[in-house]
Amino acid sequence: MNTSAAPLPSRNLMVRLSGMMFLQYAIWGAWLPFLWSFLSVHRGMSGTEIGDMFAIGAVGAIVGPFIAGQIADRYFSTEKFLAASHFVGALLIWQLATIESYNGFLLFSGLYGLVYAPTLSLTNSLAFHHLPDRDRDFGRVRLWGTFGWIVVGLLMGHWLAQVHAADPIAGKADAFRLSGVLGLGMAVFCLFLPRTPPSKGEQRSAPFAAMGAVRRNPLATLFLLAIPVSCIHQFYFVHTEAFLGEKQASAPAFFQTIFGLGGGGLMTIGQMTELLVIGAIPLVAKTVSRKHLLALGLVAYALRMALFAYVDALPLPTMATLVIGIGLHGVCFGCFIFVAFMVVDEESGADIRASAQSLFNLVIIGCGVIVGSKIAGWVSDWTMVDGVQDYQRLFSVPMWGALACVVALVVFYPSRRSAED
Repeated sequence: MNTSAAPLPSRNLMVRLSGMMFLQYAIWGAWLPFLWSFLSVHRGMSGTEIGDMFAIGAVGAIVGPFIAGQIADRYFSTEKFLAASHFVGALLIWQLATIESYNGFLLFSGLYGLVYAPTLSLTNSLAFHHLPDRDRDFGRVRLWGTFGWIVVGLLMGHWLAQVHAADPIAGKADAFRLSGVLGLGMAVFCLFLPRTPPSKGEQRSAPFAAMGAVRRNPLATLFLLAIPVSCIHQFYFVHTEAFLGEKQASAPAFFQTIFGLGGGGLMTIGQMTELLVIGAIPLVAKTVSRKHLLALGLVAYALRMALFAYVDALPLPTMATLVIGIGLHGVCFGCFIFVAFMVVDEESGADIRASAQSLFNLVIIGCGVIVGSKIAGWVSDWTMVDGVQDYQRLFSVPMWGALACVVALVVFYPSRRSAED
């Protein structure tokens, strides 16, 4: 396939796909960075209990390949499935603002995960289906998801500073309400997405057909690495908002002026650098090997955790070190997670791509998040000293894990660009 000759996508298509990505990730980014501090301080839950909340929300990514992928690949238009999922998800996420009990929050988190998690991979597969050149076009679409995350992060930071300055932790309940409103908007928006009908090919089980492709390299190595990488990724989203919130309390006033209260606004620096990295991927994807891009992402994971762990021991000012560490999120996500989804699409047949994307979602948003959330909760309890979190010990755990992943990638991942070569 000569991708250099692929026609440019229409402006109408790019607007619709970009809007889809904006809303998809704004829904998630509205509440995820605040969940740990909200539950630990406002709801009084332990690290292990909060780990359960993160883990149960990932169950949907386990079920997704066998329900969402099969439906979208075989029976039901992807855009209609997305609309139904986001409508139900909006009703569920709204309830989390007021549920106080551990069992109630766990139940609704699990139900929400069942309907939301599969939509992450399906928006990718829908975009891949309609874009003429994945290397050239997908980055320009996907970066709007990062814009969505930045907008809601800054919005919540300033909302807490202006409306809930007296009790910003309790005010974080509004994050779930914002996510619900965005979810309803996404449900309507999905009805106007490009029609993406199910495949009319042979009617074997799409998820099991995708599993056959996963047994071969480079997908085999990529899928195996995705589990520990997702665990490391989860440490960032579980613990960073509370960690930054403590550091920001003694930071210069302009940090609060720009990013608002809580670490969620400050974390949007990572999404800003993510924009730059994803925007650059189409420029380098045709000349830099997938293996080198993935390796760069893994090195960034290790360096970010090292900066967080040893922030007080480094010669740089504390906030400068933290800004660099947060900024590395763009390299972590762009060079590993984003490129990994590209590899999955490249190595999968046309009739199983939605299921292959969902299978990767199972690993990185499902299995990895479940394991990573539990580990993050246990490590938090283990590194708690007299009620104070020892962040050096806590962030050292994912740092060493990321370095081990770099070694595994170098040894086992094949040295070639893509299936098209």
